[in-house]
Amino acid sequence: MQTVLITGGSRGIGAETVRAFSRAGWRAAFTYLSSEEKAAALSRETGALALRCDARSEAETEEMARRVLRDFGHLDALICSAGTSWTGLLQDMTVPEWDDLFAVHVRGAFLATRAFLPGMISRQSGSILYLSSMWGRSGGSCEAAYSACKAALIGLTKALAKEAGPSRVRVNCLCPGAIQTDMLSGYSESDLEALRLETPLQRLGKPEDIAGAALFLCGPDASFITGQALGVDGGYII
Repeated sequence: MQTVLITGGSRGIGAETVRAFSRAGWRAAFTYLSSEEKAAALSRETGALALRCDARSEAETEEMARRVLRDFGHLDALICSAGTSWTGLLQDMTVPEWDDLFAVHVRGAFLATRAFLPGMISRQSGSILYLSSMWGRSGGSCEAAYSACKAALIGLTKALAKEAGPSRVRVNCLCPGAIQTDMLSGYSESDLEALRLETPLQRLGKPEDIAGAALFLCGPDASFITGQALGVDGGYII
């Protein structure tokens, strides 16, 4: 049975990704930080293993990895979707807010990758998928720090794909557009409508759109795809 770990899997895109992989017959585990009730409910719904882990913590990530490898034996796919957002003018952002955003998105992806990559290299098989954003490709006004985090993940994807490719480990990332999750809760109705109208497909995305792309990129049909930043944004960035 194929195995997958999804960080930040209790809500939004992460939770829908847990559902998609579970339905496809994968054995899934996911991490959460504070959404304990949602994590427990998702675990009951899908049978996936729920593990509390702060993506920023080296010790917690290493302990989580030991638990996953002890229970699963090996990991076929790692999906790093743990994230948070910060919206506002860059000059209004504090240094701790900047550092925390990078700690969750970039340090978290590094820690999880470092924990599981050796096993994939040893097995000469595996897939790593990072959740970036369309703003990582083009930059978003009032989301400079978030855009920088997501751009860093694209750079990590391309470099690690070259580094791990000879070991038959694939590395890709997804760049979602405006997706109907809690991340859009700070947007006004007029802002959401503007995003919809600027999207060639004339709709906002759904978590299922991202989960389906993740399932494809981690599966056998994508066995010759690596180092790619796939836009799943309805054509917003072309």
